[in-house]
Amino acid sequence: MSKDVLLEIRKKLEPHVGERIKLKANRGRRKTFEKEGILESTYPSIFVVRIDEPNYFQRVSFTYADVLTETVKLSFDEDKRCRSAGL
Repeated sequence: MSKDVLLEIRKKLEPHVGERIKLKANRGRRKTFEKEGILESTYPSIFVVRIDEPNYFQRVSFTYADVLTETVKLSFDEDKRCRSAGL
């Protein structure tokens, strides 16, 4: 896996920091995690999503490799799908 590809994913996510995001994460063994939150920050290896719902608050982090391998699928309010090919 090339670092250039992961850097490209990060660069495509950075302009969306602070925006509402929908995520669907495969947590293994037929478990999926589907939530809406705010893309809180991006770091060199991970990005953080803040989930703030009634009676539920959590920060979850994922790697850019998760997006590349489609373990995590992201979509923004513009309904643009974030995938390994072109976010």
